[in-house]
Amino acid sequence: MGILAWIVFGLIAGIIAKLIMPGKDPGGFIVTIIIGIVGAFVGGWIGTALGFGEVTGFNFGSFVIAVLGAIVLLVIYRMIKR
Repeated sequence: MGILAWIVFGLIAGIIAKLIMPGKDPGGFIVTIIIGIVGAFVGGWIGTALGFGEVTGFNFGSFVIAVLGAIVLLVIYRMIKR
C-alpha cells in the first residue's frame, strides 16, 4: 500500500480510535489523528511480524489492525502525558 493510502487509512483509524476511547487528550483531536496515522503503521508492522497476516490494502483485517495499533499508541500516549 502506498504512503498516501497509509496516511488516509491511519487518519480513519485515528478517528475511530478516538471514538472508541473518548476523553480529553493532551494535544487535542489533531494529535490524536496523528497518533492514529502512526498507529496504523505500527499496527501493520506488528501484525505482520506476529503472523496475523500482511496488511494488504483497504480491507477489514487491515482496518482492524490499524485501529488496534492506534488504540495502543493512544493508551501509551495518555500514560506518558499524565
